[in-house]
Amino acid sequence: QVQLVESGGGLVQAGGSLRLSCAASFSSRFMGWFRQAAGKEREFVASISWNGGSTYYADSVKGRFTISRDNAKNTVYLQMNNLKPEDTAAYYCAADPSIITAQGPSQWRYWGQGTQVTVSS
Repeated sequence: QVQLVESGGGLVQAGGSLRLSCAASFSSRFMGWFRQAAGKEREFVASISWNGGSTYYADSVKGRFTISRDNAKNTVYLQMNNLKPEDTAAYYCAADPSIITAQGPSQWRYWGQGTQVTVSS
């Protein structure tokens, strides 16, 4: 059964840090993170290739967020530093995109249930 389970969300003050984890029940060559704020569309945050050699980030998080993975644990991480109130959203783990650089939600096959991140000002 294909499962992606996110954890690590919570409430943090602006300028703080959080690390999200996504445990997968299978191995996927590419994995990613998306987020969806209330009333907005789901948007791409970051993605990573199997060996971590290729990573992609949304402009809004470059320099603040880092995606990484541990293939022995089938787990992908999102380290979020210098968080801002506009980072508040439900964060979703995704796997198995149609193309390497896929940034549209419809291009990703598997999804987790999401974890909420709230950044207070």
